[in-house]
Amino acid sequence: MTTDDAHRYVGRSCFRTGPPRYVGAELEWLVAPVSDPHERVPLDQLRELVEVAGPLPGGGRVTYEPGGQLELSSAPGDGLNDCWRRVELDTQHLRAALARADLTVLPSAIDPYREPHRQLVDDPRYAAMEAYFDLRGINGRLMMCSTTAVQVNLDAGADSTDVARRWKLLNRLGPTMVAAFANSPIQAGRVTGWKSSRQLVWQLLDPSRTSVPLGDDPVTSFADYALDAAVMLRRTATPPWTVNPGLSFREWIERGDDRPTEDDLEYHLSTLFPPVRARGWLEVRYVDAQPDGLWPVPVAVLTALVEDAQASAAALEAVEGLGGRWIQAARHGLAIPELAAAASACFGAALAALPRIGADPALIDLVGDYAERYVDRARCPADDALDEGSFSPTTEELV
Repeated sequence: MTTDDAHRYVGRSCFRTGPPRYVGAELEWLVAPVSDPHERVPLDQLRELVEVAGPLPGGGRVTYEPGGQLELSSAPGDGLNDCWRRVELDTQHLRAALARADLTVLPSAIDPYREPHRQLVDDPRYAAMEAYFDLRGINGRLMMCSTTAVQVNLDAGADSTDVARRWKLLNRLGPTMVAAFANSPIQAGRVTGWKSSRQLVWQLLDPSRTSVPLGDDPVTSFADYALDAAVMLRRTATPPWTVNPGLSFREWIERGDDRPTEDDLEYHLSTLFPPVRARGWLEVRYVDAQPDGLWPVPVAVLTALVEDAQASAAALEAVEGLGGRWIQAARHGLAIPELAAAASACFGAALAALPRIGADPALIDLVGDYAERYVDRARCPADDALDEGSFSPTTEELV
């Protein structure tokens, strides 16, 4: 494999073009006993109750993150409404199964009660990932075992011009959406001083694989980003795998001997976690998991802003100059006036666009209610958690 081969692979595999149609969502949940949320739910117990509950009625599938977080991945929805209805069916099914076992979903994007603890202990990928991130501090374990998100999946675009528009917009929107949906101010009983502690963890984790790819052309920028990212691991026939071999993927190619294969590149791409990841479609990763019932809001807002041309233009204008303010958004949420103004404009554009793209009136009402409750008041869900005052008022910086 050469670097040109890598660019060609990214172009054909990571940015598949065609008429935009599908919308998908991935919901990650922190599960805890109703009686004592400080207790862990053994992963075997969680797997068993999900299996006993039977197939998901909306066609989604359940997997598990290293700390035992439950992840619901939707079937591709034929548009926003289909995605919403499918995921609602699946979430109701899973929540009912959890309730029968006296379990609940914690309404936060970082574990507010428990320290990170890896439950997937036999998986060589996660063992290698933990070892790699441990070289860089505690944030790897926090990311793997204590954080959850709402991930939004949208088609890459109709053609290269549309792909470039969508890629630019979704990345520029990042800090504003982080601020509007911040929902992780408390970690393991400590007020962290950050509205989105989850986003802070991602910002500090490993910039070579978690920052925004630079450049105007999506294929070139994402390919170069992948080439310049540190190689996390080398797979071997039997675990443990080789961790942190000390070179970038570009250096691995240019070393001349034992060059990586296309399969190695495909796996390397799976170890990259930028705010927007190209996987054939565009996977938006920067939104905190939301309190019960609010997950459809970021899915609807981002879909509307991307799919509707008028909303896209308004949103891009609203976030002008704010695309790099990830840290401010994570710390302060919508308390930053510029981010609050941008969020208000983006929600206004989305609410105007949702009827034009045929969104269900009940979904539009949900977005409108969120705007009134939070965005119009320069608040986010993190502010509710802090107002409840159920945790120690002592702030302990999460760094």
